[in-house]
Amino acid sequence: MDMEQIRRIQGILQQQSPQEQPKASEAAHGSFKETLEGFLKDVNHLQNNAEEMSESLVKGEVENIHQVMVAMNQAHTSFQLMMEMRNKIMEAYKEIMKMQV
Repeated sequence: MDMEQIRRIQGILQQQSPQEQPKASEAAHGSFKETLEGFLKDVNHLQNNAEEMSESLVKGEVENIHQVMVAMNQAHTSFQLMMEMRNKIMEAYKEIMKMQV
């Protein structure tokens, strides 16, 4: 893509009215709290699904161990991500509390 094409695209984008351009608040689809709640529900769902699949494997109801291992790995990875997010949020909170007003 050469510079002339980039300039044409920029011109088209600048001609759009402010109503046509997406707003940051609309792109976020909710508050930070709602986003975290949704993520926690997803992690919980993955944990429950992995537990159910492992119980089914022990009972002999599931023959494909690969699916069980994938579900367990997804649950583990999502839990690790959740813990890292928690750690970062706690670090940020502590930094804010250290600030003098």
